Amino acid sequence: MQNSRSKPCSCPSLKLREVASMYLTMVAAFLVILVVALQGSVPQESDFPYKVPLDPQGLLELSWNVSYPEQAVHFQLLIRELRFGLLFGMSDRGEFENADLAVLWSDGHNSYFGDAWSDAKGQLHMDSQQDYQLLGARRAPEGLYLLFRRAFSTCDPKDYLIEDGTVHLIYGILEKPVPSLQAINISALHGGLQRVQLLKPNISIPELPSDMKSMEITAPDVVIPSQETTYWCYMAELPEGFPKHHIIMYEPVVTAGNEALVHHMEVFQCTAQFDSFPHYNGPCDSKMKPDRLNYCRHVLAAWAMGAQAFYYPEEAGLAFGGPGSSRYLRLEIHYHNPLVFKGRRDSSGIRLYYTATLRPYDAGIMELGLVYTPVMAIPPGEHSFILTGYCTDKCTQLALPAAGIRIFASQLHTHLAGRKVVTVLSRDGRERQVVNADGHYSPHFQEIRMLKEVVAVFPGDELITTCTYNTEDRSRATVGGFGILEEMCVNYVHYYPQTQLELCKSAVDPGYLHRYFNLVNRFNDEEICMCPQVSVPQQFYSIPWNTFNRDVLKSLYAFAPISMHCNKSSAVRFPGEWEKQPLPRITERLREPVPRCPPVPEPQPAAPVPLNLGHLRR
Repeated sequence: MQNSRSKPCSCPSLKLREVASMYLTMVAAFLVILVVALQGSVPQESDFPYKVPLDPQGLLELSWNVSYPEQAVHFQLLIRELRFGLLFGMSDRGEFENADLAVLWSDGHNSYFGDAWSDAKGQLHMDSQQDYQLLGARRAPEGLYLLFRRAFSTCDPKDYLIEDGTVHLIYGILEKPVPSLQAINISALHGGLQRVQLLKPNISIPELPSDMKSMEITAPDVVIPSQETTYWCYMAELPEGFPKHHIIMYEPVVTAGNEALVHHMEVFQCTAQFDSFPHYNGPCDSKMKPDRLNYCRHVLAAWAMGAQAFYYPEEAGLAFGGPGSSRYLRLEIHYHNPLVFKGRRDSSGIRLYYTATLRPYDAGIMELGLVYTPVMAIPPGEHSFILTGYCTDKCTQLALPAAGIRIFASQLHTHLAGRKVVTVLSRDGRERQVVNADGHYSPHFQEIRMLKEVVAVFPGDELITTCTYNTEDRSRATVGGFGILEEMCVNYVHYYPQTQLELCKSAVDPGYLHRYFNLVNRFNDEEICMCPQVSVPQQFYSIPWNTFNRDVLKSLYAFAPISMHCNKSSAVRFPGEWEKQPLPRITERLREPVPRCPPVPEPQPAAPVPLNLGHLRR
């Protein structure tokens, strides 16, 4: 299985390692003194702008900053109730096996900090290269602050490669003293995982106008249900006659004390085809929820735990209000309550900042990827099955202005089987730029992410979105569609200036899929019903998924013509021939980025850093 362990790279010479070893040994000795000296000193919050609770009770709070010049992340971990230690680290999907870990532990008398890794059985090992670098430990009234540093990439094959996109953070609390690192039993720990985007883009905040106003879309006094997962829907409405404004910024409003329960939130605008929408304040999956709320799907704002305020570029804003715009908004809140707290009240939501002084451009949202159709399917038992959706040169040539558009943010989306998503810009048959990529994508962590740099798309360009799925836990085919057990492959790109093009997606040509079903029927003993009344999902469900049938389906998706959906906001296609379109021909691929490994070798031999943390309680 491919993971994000650091890739091989050129490492320093032995002599440099020896010199660095002596240096790091002196640093380790200095740190012991530093830890004692800094007791009681509280770090400045501004030094660590990003913050997220790790556990549902809020006993562990992680803050961090990103240094792109140093290619490193600086962590600050607040432990409110320190027992006998803590594991903190990263792994591919949030597992405790094959994880890269920073470990604080105590034998009951002395405390230690070290860089470790776990094998496939969950056994801990001290890393021969100590890449979690301890910077200090500080006691404060609220708890213990642990400060440490980690490079994005290292020369250590046991280390996790910190990349753009989602990172699965894991934690475990030691309830009892342990005689050594190797004595820690991972399976007995009280632990969990938290998903974040560690590598936040370094974007300057645009100047905000003096006439800026704010509006809070919050669900009033919700009693959070005593169950692990709840999606809560609340309907709000804009004032009567609310004129056109530009949203230029938004931020979360989270009720104090519920920071660990409010997982993510979205504000949707309803369609203008209905004059009114019923009021509703309740679970989104309730039978009491009016069906009309399903017509509130246009995203105005999306926030996930760990995200900060979202700013629009100074040239553009997202239009809402005015003629042709619905007054009705739907707030959706995902509560994650694994400890099943009862009676917890919440009034969280999203605060929109807007201005009546319209900016030069309206921002738009365009859907890229695959059409929601069952003709795109994933066989069961697949570890990494790839599906690709296309926004072709023919569509962008017809629909985009001559000066092009500028993509500044992106929200990737699949359902439960999605594992990776990437969108690439191609021009003249050559891949030019990654628009957005997440190699550790999780359907449980979706947010609108500002891009590190604006992507310019011109007429004739192609935007290719590829999703990777895992269906190892499924016994029948997974087809495309709206259901949670069906699949999607979408990138909602945020751009300006807004155009008529709202959807640029594809699916395999249905006629070629029919040929596939005929071929499978001829080469298998079990007969697959090809009757016209049998739906495409039923035909997929009846296929015996042997190697031949799997491989032929993969080949079909790799060469068969596509049906293009080059759609206006009215859901009507632009004029032209869009059926049986050839796949874009790519003659030159982007090179895989080579991780830059820092020239800092490990101490010889590797040893944990001793800490003076005083008496630890049982």
